[in-house]
Amino acid sequence: MKKSLKKTLLGFVAALTLSSVVAPIASYAQEEGDLVPEYKMTYLTDPTSLDYTFSMRDINTNHTVNFIDGLYENDQYGNYIPAVAESHEVSEDGLTYTYKIRPGVMWVDMNGNEYAETTAHDFVTGLKHAVEAQSEMLPIVSSSIKGLQDYIDGKISDFEEVGVKAIDDYTLEYTLNKPEPYFNSKTTYGILYPINQEFLDSVGEDFGSLSPDSILYNGAFLLSNLTAKSQIEYVKNEMYWDAENVFLDLVQFTYNDGSDPEVFYRLFKENAVSAFGVNPTLPIYDDVKQEFDGFITQAQRTGSSFLLQFNLNRIKHEATGKSDEAQHEATHKALLNKKFRQALMFGFDRHTYMTQIFGEEFADNDIRNTLVSPEFVNVGEETFGQAVTRHLQEMDPELYGDIDLSDGQDGFYNPEKAAKLMEEAKAELEAEGVEFPIQLDMPVLESVPNSVNLSKSLKATVEDAIGSDNVVVNPVLLNQDAYLAATFNATVASEVDYDMTNESGWIPDYLDPSTFLDIYLPTNGTFLVPIGFDPIVREGQEDPYAEAREASGLFEYAELVKAANDITDDLDARYDAYAKAQAWLTDSAIIIPIRTGGSGLRVTKVVPFSGPYAYAGTGSQKFKFFKVQSEPVSYEQWEAAYENWHANKVDGSSISSQKAEDSEESESAEEMESEEMEAEETKEEAAEETEETEEEAAEETEEAAE
Repeated sequence: MKKSLKKTLLGFVAALTLSSVVAPIASYAQEEGDLVPEYKMTYLTDPTSLDYTFSMRDINTNHTVNFIDGLYENDQYGNYIPAVAESHEVSEDGLTYTYKIRPGVMWVDMNGNEYAETTAHDFVTGLKHAVEAQSEMLPIVSSSIKGLQDYIDGKISDFEEVGVKAIDDYTLEYTLNKPEPYFNSKTTYGILYPINQEFLDSVGEDFGSLSPDSILYNGAFLLSNLTAKSQIEYVKNEMYWDAENVFLDLVQFTYNDGSDPEVFYRLFKENAVSAFGVNPTLPIYDDVKQEFDGFITQAQRTGSSFLLQFNLNRIKHEATGKSDEAQHEATHKALLNKKFRQALMFGFDRHTYMTQIFGEEFADNDIRNTLVSPEFVNVGEETFGQAVTRHLQEMDPELYGDIDLSDGQDGFYNPEKAAKLMEEAKAELEAEGVEFPIQLDMPVLESVPNSVNLSKSLKATVEDAIGSDNVVVNPVLLNQDAYLAATFNATVASEVDYDMTNESGWIPDYLDPSTFLDIYLPTNGTFLVPIGFDPIVREGQEDPYAEAREASGLFEYAELVKAANDITDDLDARYDAYAKAQAWLTDSAIIIPIRTGGSGLRVTKVVPFSGPYAYAGTGSQKFKFFKVQSEPVSYEQWEAAYENWHANKVDGSSISSQKAEDSEESESAEEMESEEMEAEETKEEAAEETEETEEEAAEETEEAAE
């Protein structure tokens, strides 16, 4: 199934047009400038773990992907190219993946001293350790690799029965439960990264702790400094197997609490950062436009989705604006009522909300209406978003008859529908004894002005559309430690301390709609904790949250996801089934998508399109291939680089289950000939150090790709 080139270019054309409004093409052509061996940026949130097989959180993976190489990686055109693997073959039935390991990929310690060679056995150790550590990423592979879920559930006790084998030091084999044409894209993710067994034994429980000597390194960089709320530094790994493609000697992050959104402009002028975001809402915007006329460029949209997310089973109530237990109980019942959530979905004015980040002129550019990007895959002649629209209209023609799910516009805001839904929800809830208004607590990072402004905008538009006699949004201002404890750093449901959060997001891990939709599966979804439920790790485990979990409706959703996942021989049918699951999730309003990543205006010294590109997974968070020049990139330079980049990416980045006849085939197009799993040629990621809201902080190094 070949994607329409016209469709994949639409976002790029929009970005080019929009950028040209702000930054007219310079009167001279600027080629790649003199390179400098340093990239500097600021950061807002300290990492919490260096265990790359355990943590799925961006604040951790942004860093660890630069220290560890897996089997495959992404080049700057989005192709999956060999890293620790030299090549791979896939069996005729699509169930066995055999990787040839590259000799001479060395593990080194934090000082660059050789420790051992990376072998096939290290990938077996890595996955076994991930299970023992109860990795946050297990759902990515637990249903893929034969026997793995049974091992997790305790049905088998011998890890040798799991479908990952080191045939010898240089041959690694995975056996799958069923064909996954996108399996190779999972190998770029930490859950399938290697660990040296001898080193793991020597450090024990300290493996992956917040110390540079708690891990070994086989990647492009070594962690040389990690000082909380101060500085994080990498240095080039001189023993790296592909050192000729590493152009930076130093990557430096300096802590900044985000309280002064204009500081990034000043830091750039002082050469303290390599890029800065251009914020149209700031008083200095006109001055920046004038000073950097011809040098303001715009990042393209990415595959990531950022959400307004509800806690359906809130247990902790410390960060609250409520006055008593009755109000907590009223909120709990209201958030389990679908019409109440739908009223919020139609009452949330995302255009006004986004003006707080991009100003009036650019407010719509990043808006997203579905968890899965509407052009992530095609369903026959339809985009994924069009298929979702069709299913929604079949479900409820009156509510969704005029819906538009495409990016770049608010497909839901409708105060009339919101008011009607709230009236119906109120009648149902009052019949249960619920008293109004419903109080909704939303944690806000008080040190970041944009975060405060976003919360105020959300409060104003929702209360205006629905009525403050029905709903009151309580922005709860918190310092950074309290904020992180209530949100990102809460690892169990009992620590999640909000009714809703506007700062949750998901980056696709691999090239299939399941990478998005699996995260809300009711027993093992990766995003269960943020919505109030702990995963059920083992079959038959007692569930203290059974009533609320059942009331969420997610078991019905799981049946739709399972039906889609069971289809492996007809991609159109598979994707249409996933579109039906997305339609259910949209209609449920358990989450309300707000925006995608990218599209921010910036001034940058990063050579356009030099870094790795990945629509799914963590590949684009690497600084390998990255080049930084001494002078800012002009719009003309960016445009010329884009034309070259797109010319080399016409065939897309895809992955196939077809057998690789030889290593040359593997190395030339790691998608292995398959057009049917072609990933949408969306946007390169931005290397921008923006005036970060905490939303944007969740994707700090994701933004570093271009």
